[in-house]
Amino acid sequence: MLATAADRHWLALDRRLPSWDQADYLNSAVDHGRALGLLAGGGWRGVAALLDLSPKIPPLASLVNGSVMAVAGDSADQASWALALWHGLLLAVVACWGRDLAGRRFALLAALVVALLPALAELRVDYTLDLALAATTTLALWLLGRWQRSSLDGGGHWFTAVAAALAIGAAVLVKQSALLVLTLPSLWCVLRSFSRPKRMLQAGVALAVVIGMALPWLHHNWITTLGGTNRAVVVSAAQEGDPPLLSLASLLWYPRLWPGQLGLALLLPALAGAGLALWRRRAQRAFGLGQAWERLSPGWCWLIGCAAACLLCTTLNPNKDGRYIAPLLPLLALLLARGWWQLGLELQPRLGARGSAALLAAGLLGGGGALLRERELSLQRQTPAPAAAAMAELRRQVGTAPVTLLTVPDGPDLNEQTLTSLGRLGGGQALARNLGGRSGDHDLALRRSSWVLLATGDQGTSRAEGQALSESVRRDGRFQRLAHWPWTQGREVELWRRRAGVPVEAFDGTFIRLARGMERGPAGLRDVFAQIGPEHQLDGHFLYQERVRRWASERLQRSTHDPDALWSLALIETLRNRPQAALPWYRRLQEQAPSSPWPAAYRAVVLLADWHPGSAANVIHDSTDAVSHHPVMRALGNLSRGLVGHPLSLEALRVSLPEALAAVKADLEAAPPAGKTAKPPAGR
Repeated sequence: MLATAADRHWLALDRRLPSWDQADYLNSAVDHGRALGLLAGGGWRGVAALLDLSPKIPPLASLVNGSVMAVAGDSADQASWALALWHGLLLAVVACWGRDLAGRRFALLAALVVALLPALAELRVDYTLDLALAATTTLALWLLGRWQRSSLDGGGHWFTAVAAALAIGAAVLVKQSALLVLTLPSLWCVLRSFSRPKRMLQAGVALAVVIGMALPWLHHNWITTLGGTNRAVVVSAAQEGDPPLLSLASLLWYPRLWPGQLGLALLLPALAGAGLALWRRRAQRAFGLGQAWERLSPGWCWLIGCAAACLLCTTLNPNKDGRYIAPLLPLLALLLARGWWQLGLELQPRLGARGSAALLAAGLLGGGGALLRERELSLQRQTPAPAAAAMAELRRQVGTAPVTLLTVPDGPDLNEQTLTSLGRLGGGQALARNLGGRSGDHDLALRRSSWVLLATGDQGTSRAEGQALSESVRRDGRFQRLAHWPWTQGREVELWRRRAGVPVEAFDGTFIRLARGMERGPAGLRDVFAQIGPEHQLDGHFLYQERVRRWASERLQRSTHDPDALWSLALIETLRNRPQAALPWYRRLQEQAPSSPWPAAYRAVVLLADWHPGSAANVIHDSTDAVSHHPVMRALGNLSRGLVGHPLSLEALRVSLPEALAAVKADLEAAPPAGKTAKPPAGR
């Protein structure tokens, strides 16, 4: 309660707006709260629609945070009550772990150290998933440690095994990086259980529980999860200039942060306690370091082993950031508490029980004072960027109608994520999307935008291109400036809208043309990939999909074999990640064009994406000879049969896959890209 009161006071004084990551997590929590029907502006639309909201990061934290928003409110400060909930869980778990290690008094000391750690105090007011991840991984490691203990110490119970599995599943459903913390300790427990049939059975059931918890989300989003993880880990590390994986700078990246993360006021007394204990034992020739390790209780060995495994696996993550080490901090807090505890034991013969306790209490108060000074220095008291004012004006103009604001400037306090979180307060449907980093998208933005947010001068991350688009909007007679606000460095932020009576060019006809172009195979797909991204930025609600769906349904009522309608519906369901809904349209297209390999290829790919390799193999097997012998179809067939247990097919894939890639490359070189400004077909 004291920590939460301090955090709420800090949040009330701090005037910063949520930045990229923080606003993104806020938006995710709002999405999930609305999908559950708990927040205004949404409602329950089924499990698939719920899983759509977490394409790259698992949904558990957003489900919890969105539920908290339903009670506390959906502004950034109100939503931060969820952080207090996660912090409470973390304190409870650390206290329980500390009680197992050294009793109730040590448990209280460990919880105090957790509350006073500067890095965790910062995460308590920083709306990310790191505090939730630290709480759930610590819970999982504590329960896993209780299960792996000997039977004489209460280990090996079915209840503990299932509880540990539920905690591991929950941690993975908070963030995939929980695997960095939990994989090695879990493997250690499994290996130790090989000689004990009962524990092997418990481990198997626990594994089934974890897989069962994660499987629905992973099955629905595995493609976007793999792509997002690659961008967040590998691509981001390269862009940010993180050190090579096995370099000295990488290996020391996190230990060098510990003085600031743990706080010297907590770290130095703990080191002093450990040093005094080792010096006294060596002076008495009681035992050396090796004997000290042997005399440690199994609980302390487990804690140290988990901390070492977490540090190792996190260090091996190419992407480095100070907050990524958050799951290790509670484990270090327990070790720091042990150092403080030992310091009290060393001082007790000289100062007495009360004297040593008073000295330790004074030290903890000093640590609390140092933390308060540090948190005060981190306050941002100046007036925030005009993002809130801009979105308030937009909301005043459009109400709760679904609208997309094209934002050109991009910075920590003025970006699409932050603007979106402000535009969706209280049931709003205003989304912000950033476009303009590529000059090739500028004409599209002018033709498709209704609302644009500009800045004078430096635009932020996309400077030259963004400034060019900003000037284009100002010169274009289709837009007029509605309002403006001062920003930083003498700049202004401006809200522009499309002039009354000037129509917005719809995407519907272009989408129909792109969908029909898929019958050309790779060349058509290339055009879809090239154009669908910018178009989705300009229509964040994907309103065009419902319009095209209605148009296609009307066409099919007049002509059940209309190829434009069938291709459009197939592409819409593919983009919506609805494999089972897309399959009937691809099947009808395959029946209409049995000599073309591409409807069958798309149908097989959709089945593979939906984890039905056997059905994909049947699609290829039932195709005509000309289709099934196409290089791409041969590769898909070998892959599908290999996934259902035909090893010879996987061997054949080594030959057919290069042939398929060569055929795709030849198709792309033979067909030039379609122009983005091509006019849609007449009558559409």
